[in-house]
Formats: sequence, structure tokens, C-alpha cells
Amino acid sequence: MEDQRAARGFDDAVTGVVAASTQSAGGRSASVALGLICAAQFVLQLDFSIVNVALPAIQRDLGLLASQLQWIVTGYALTFGSLLLLGGRAADLLGRRRLLMLGLVLFALASLAAGLAQSSLFLIVARVIQGAAGAMVSPSALSLLTTMNAEGPARNRALGIWQATTAAGATTGIIAGGLLTQYLGWRAIFLVNPPLIAIMLVLVPRVLPASPPQGAQRIDARGALLGSGAIAALIFGLSSGQQHGFTAVATLAALAGALVLAVAFVITERTVAAPMLPLSIFAAATRRAAVEAMLLIGAILAGYVYFVSLYLQRVEHFSPLDTGLALVPSTVTVVLTSTFLTRRLLARIGVKWMLLAGLTAMAAGQLWLAQISVGASYASAVLPGLLLTSLGIGLALPTASVAITSGVDRRDQGLAGALFVTGQQTGAAIGLAVLATIAATRTAHAHGSLAAGYRLSFLIATGLALAAIALVTAQLNAHACRTELARQREESGTPQPISTAEASLRKC
Repeated sequence: MEDQRAARGFDDAVTGVVAASTQSAGGRSASVALGLICAAQFVLQLDFSIVNVALPAIQRDLGLLASQLQWIVTGYALTFGSLLLLGGRAADLLGRRRLLMLGLVLFALASLAAGLAQSSLFLIVARVIQGAAGAMVSPSALSLLTTMNAEGPARNRALGIWQATTAAGATTGIIAGGLLTQYLGWRAIFLVNPPLIAIMLVLVPRVLPASPPQGAQRIDARGALLGSGAIAALIFGLSSGQQHGFTAVATLAALAGALVLAVAFVITERTVAAPMLPLSIFAAATRRAAVEAMLLIGAILAGYVYFVSLYLQRVEHFSPLDTGLALVPSTVTVVLTSTFLTRRLLARIGVKWMLLAGLTAMAAGQLWLAQISVGASYASAVLPGLLLTSLGIGLALPTASVAITSGVDRRDQGLAGALFVTGQQTGAAIGLAVLATIAATRTAHAHGSLAAGYRLSFLIATGLALAAIALVTAQLNAHACRTELARQREESGTPQPISTAEASLRKC
């Protein structure tokens, strides 16, 4: 009898050890998968910002005109921003891991071509292809992250780390761009990508799950063409307006074309049986408010990094490397806030109040930066504004990503991820073009004072944050949240709470 008890005790102990070992191995596997997904996003953000520091060296080496130099940045942004929705839908229909790997391969090849380019045309084409590849990678990676982590604390944590990685990649790009360009030449900023991507491609099939293609449904080709064309025309028009003025023929034609294509896109998506972007995805007030907030946050984010960098270099005469180092506290704040603070607060106060807290901090930070002047101290005039803005970004971006992806069917997570990134990128394109034009006009009227132009841009960004606060407050109210809860329960066919995402809705 004692022997039997001992044997059972030994079996129970072994079972417990095996279960604990399995759980530990599963946790390690999930952590490796999360790290790999975030690494892909890190490379995209790194490559987006690393080029800016190297532009003067590229111009000297290849003999580029100013208009050609602009297209090294615009070419990437044009294809990346316009193809994100198509990339997200393709990830859902063709398989997320498959499209992620295809995008990484294409990105590596385009990076290699850019690093070996001997002419401006070759370099610009390579950058355009890089942008298209990025539009495959980003929504595929984000949808893998959301489908691998259930709604609630696990997904909130993963999305917080994702946003922290995005911020780290952007700042690392500025610092790495300065170091690589100074010591190895501008070609190194592109040639660093293929070895990193090669490591990822080895790990992806071993770590990330394969999602079967949805063979029964085809990509809405007409909707894809109209939607991508509308965003491309918008980005091109804004870029042209920034360079040549918003009354130029090319600018007006592009913006008019964007409007026509956007209207045609909406009409098409309302009538086709399987739309690329089902408009019902905007039925939820929480998601709709988050997308609108993302457009304004994207504008603020792009403008504040751009103008702070210009202020430090052109007015305070910081070197490119010193400028990158000056932005490190901002990145650290975003990383720490996104990773440790946001996911804890989100579970307690909900989407609405988290968005409002983040937007309020961003408004305060932009208002602080609107007081900059020639000869002002970095520690007193710039750093507090950076920290307040980055605190707001760390609170608002993960919250918006949770709001946009929660409650979306697993089959549409690629589209939801693309919607989040598209909102941010489109907002950045609109905001940067408009703010840069206003800043340049103000500088001209202030007898060439760059600081005066930058101050006005930060003041307008403060107004954008206040507008986002008004939108969130108006749409996320108790009535809207009760309506959304009722709609979700009706669709689920159960009177019980259908997901942990409801906890956030109840706190509106």
C-alpha cells in the first residue's frame, strides 16, 4: 500500500515537472515569436529613419538634385503607405507567415540593390520596392502578433512591446545613420539589412505558426486598385505641395485625383460581395474613434520628431549624432511607458480614459515645445516637451492598437493591423506636409527665423491633440459603449461577456 502511494506520488511529481516544463517551454516559444515579430518591425522603422541622416552624403556621392533627393524618402513612403491595406488583406487571404517571409525577402533584395546603386534612378526604384515590401511585412507581423495573443492582458502586453520596438527603431535609425555614414559610408545603411533579414528568415518557419490561405475568397482587385491609388495620390499631392506649393498644377491634380479615387473606393466597397475593406469594420464607436485619433497622432508624431531634429541641428547647431542622442530620453520614455505602464492602466481605466490621458500629455508636450527660441537650453526648453510628448505616445499608441484590433474576427486581423498602420502613416504624411508648409511660410514672414516657424508648427500640433481629445470624448460615451456591447453580444449569440475587450468598453 505504501509502495503504491509512493509510486502515485512519484508519478504526480513527474507529471507536475513535465507540465511545468511544457508551460515554460511554451512561454519561451511565445517570447521568441514576439521578439521575432518585433524585430521585423524594428528593421522597418530603422530603415525609415536611418536614411534621413545620410541624405547629404548620398546627394554628394551620386550628384542628386534636390527634387531627386526628396524621392529617396517620398518613394518609400508612397508605396509603403498606399499598399498597407492591400498587404493586410493579402496576409489574411494568402497566409500571414507566407506574406511576411515574401516581404522580408523582397525587402532584403531591395536593400542590397539600394546599397549597390550607382545612379539616382536605381536608388529611387530600390526605395520604392522597399516600401512595397514593408507594406507586406508590417500588417503581416502585426496580425501574427494579435492572432497569437488572446484579447486582454496578453495582447495588451504584446502590443505595448510592439509600440516600444517601433519607437526604438526610429531613434536607433537616427543614431546608427550618423555612425554608419560617418565611418563606413552611406551605402552601409542599406547593406546592414540583408544579414539581419537572413537571420529572421531562418527563424520564421521554426517559430511562427502558418496560417492556411482562405482560398474561398479572392482579393477585391478593384477595391485594392482604387484604395491604393487614392492613398498614393494623396501622399504624392502632399509631397508635391510641400516642394512646389499647394497651388501648383501637379499638386492640385493629385489631390483632386485622391478625392475622386476615394469616393469611388467607398462606393465600390459598399457594393461588392467581398470588399477589401468592409465598411462594417467602422461600426464600432471605439474602433472608429481610435482610427480617427491615429490620423491626428500620426501627424503629431511625424511633425514633432522632424521639427525637433531640425531645431537642434539648424538653430542650436547639434551634430546629427548629438541630435540622435538628444532624442534617446524620448525613446526610453516610450519604451518604458508602452511596455510596463500602459497595459496595467488599460485594464483599470479603459480605452477612453487611456486615450484621453495620452492625448493630454501629448498636447502638453507640444505646447511646451512651442516656447522654443534661439539659444534656449536643451534641458529646460526641449527635454520636458520631449518627455511629455513621448509619455503621451507611450500611453496612446498601444491603446489605439488594442481598440482597433479588439473584437475583429481572426480572419480579418491582417486588415485590422493594416488599418492601424495606415492611419498612422497617412496622418504622418498629411501632418508633415501641412506643418512643414506652415512652418516655412511663418519663417519667411518672420525674416528668416527658423525658430518662429518651428514654434508655430508645435502650436498647431497642440491644436491637433486637442481636436483628437474632442473626437474621442464625443464618440466614446456611455451610450455608445452600451450600444457597442449590445451589438457584440448579439453577434456572438450569447448574453455572457464575449471577450476581455468588453472590460475596456464598460469603462467608457
